[in-house]
Amino acid sequence: MRVYVPLTLSALEEAHKAGELGPGPGPGLSPERDALVAYAVTPGLREWYLSDDIEELEYAALGRAAQASLRLLAADPGAARRRVVVAADVPDAAVSPAPGDGAAAGGSGDPAGLGEVRVAETVRLAKAAAVHLDAADAEADVAAAVDALDAAGRGDEDARFTVDGAEDHELLWYATQEIPNLLG
Repeated sequence: MRVYVPLTLSALEEAHKAGELGPGPGPGLSPERDALVAYAVTPGLREWYLSDDIEELEYAALGRAAQASLRLLAADPGAARRRVVVAADVPDAAVSPAPGDGAAAGGSGDPAGLGEVRVAETVRLAKAAAVHLDAADAEADVAAAVDALDAAGRGDEDARFTVDGAEDHELLWYATQEIPNLLG
């Protein structure tokens, strides 16, 4: 299963030093600290997005991970204001849905959790499929989106517009071999 792991550049640097993402000490952990938080094509995401095209669904999962990266940036004021998502293929058995994924199907989950999964195994960074990262020219819009997250969450439409402005920037694709250059 392809999963999309939201990070920050500083968390990517930590993962690069460790050579992996996963359960235990490190970036991208679930609140329970026993699994890696990621996004994937889940039943809830399929229902919400209303498409059978796997490429469109994977792009939607990538977008959900990019939104989660904004929340990680809000929690790390020192991190560069660029969204980071690592795409990786993991065994289906290592992935379990997060509680919020049922929101589209009338469940009680948080709609922000659509597509969210937990990965219960380590992902070797060298085996990841790709790294997706904002270009440097997105930093101002991403910073504004991070600053507006709380107000947008409270229903402020202007703040929601600002947060959505970060999505106007496409995440660029990089091979994992390029990570040292991205961090340098």
